[in-house]
Amino acid sequence: MYHKFSKTVFGAATALALVATAATADDWRAWNIHNDGHPNTAAMDRFAELAKEKTGGEVTIEVFHGGVLGSQPDALEQVQLGAIDIGNFNLGPIGPLVKEANLVSLPFIFRDVPHMFRVLDGPAGEKIAGAMSEAGLVPIGWFDAGARSFYNNSGPINSPADVEGMKIRVMNNDLFTGMVNAMGGNGTPMAFGEVYQALSTGVVDGAENNLPSFQSVGHYEVSGYYSLSEHLIIPECICVNAAKFDALSPEMQAALTAAAEEASLYQRELWAEQTAASRTAVEEAGVKINLIADKGPFQEAMAPVYENYLAANPDMAELVELAQSTE
Repeated sequence: MYHKFSKTVFGAATALALVATAATADDWRAWNIHNDGHPNTAAMDRFAELAKEKTGGEVTIEVFHGGVLGSQPDALEQVQLGAIDIGNFNLGPIGPLVKEANLVSLPFIFRDVPHMFRVLDGPAGEKIAGAMSEAGLVPIGWFDAGARSFYNNSGPINSPADVEGMKIRVMNNDLFTGMVNAMGGNGTPMAFGEVYQALSTGVVDGAENNLPSFQSVGHYEVSGYYSLSEHLIIPECICVNAAKFDALSPEMQAALTAAAEEASLYQRELWAEQTAASRTAVEEAGVKINLIADKGPFQEAMAPVYENYLAANPDMAELVELAQSTE
């Protein structure tokens, strides 16, 4: 994994103060929004154990779970400033801060989850990691956060034509409403807590999410079909404050990165197990899950979404091409 090591952009005085702190303190604090039982919670605890082991105790990490150190926007800012040393963040909210990170929010930019990790481990990932580091967030490990797919009651979705005329709930992002609209549907932003009732009463025809969420919030009870479109695959990261990371010796940087990468592999295993368990549970409840044999037509339907995005962000064209050309 590539990391571009740079001093934080928040001013020389702040950077020097943070470096001095990092040189004398070995107790680091880590933020995690998830609670016990979540794959990320177990993986962050494993990361803390491995970091202590691999750095010979030079870096010890206390992980604060359940968002007790603040909301994700607050924690992002605190890691950038160095008030919190490490965070486990979804890249979605990082997109507005680091435009290169917004690549992962483009619909159908990845063919599947393995392709997403290949992109992150390649030249496109180098550019994303470098830009994040310039913003004070050094990504040293990538977590799996699943792939979001469509679900509804009227029948399986196998092509963009099957979405035509459907009102589908999406997260509040122009890219996501544009995605559904480009297929002839009606992308409908809605608070997540309102989706169950909206599905059960027909206010919306469908929605989209990953399998564990689809199962855990009960949406499978009011949706008979789950179609594996995998249109959004947005990863999570273990991100370290740039000044703290830069203050470590090269050997300690390598040790901490190795700990994060090992913990990331563990997290991906746990996520795969949870996804498989959720799939079994919803299928046993009667949900029909269909594999989409050819996602090409979906990707082709996104042409206007990408055209609008690149018209507004012409400097992202090279990064988009790097991701799409990754085998």
